[in-house]
Amino acid sequence: MRNTQITLNVELDENHVPEKMTWNAQDGGVENQETKAVMMSVWDDKTMEALRIDLWTKEMPVEHMKRFYHQILVSLGHTYQRATGEEDVAQEIHDFAETFAHLSKIKM
Repeated sequence: MRNTQITLNVELDENHVPEKMTWNAQDGGVENQETKAVMMSVWDDKTMEALRIDLWTKEMPVEHMKRFYHQILVSLGHTYQRATGEEDVAQEIHDFAETFAHLSKIKM
């Protein structure tokens, strides 16, 4: 068996608001890469629910956050299709991502 790690380092201001975040992924060759936002979910099999960590720095522009959400929605559709094989549901997720992009006025 082999282990690997993905880590997230968060520097907080005096009000516990993230000021700077960096992440590392041993197998991906990522070392102390700065990021402005992180959304992470893990599955709790006992409670049958997703547990989340959503963080973003003070400097994350709203326009970038909108794009971040859009890209997450698109990737959720792809991941759902690969995980379940349900092309029709994956297409609905993709369609919603495009509706989101339109409604949030993301410049594509």
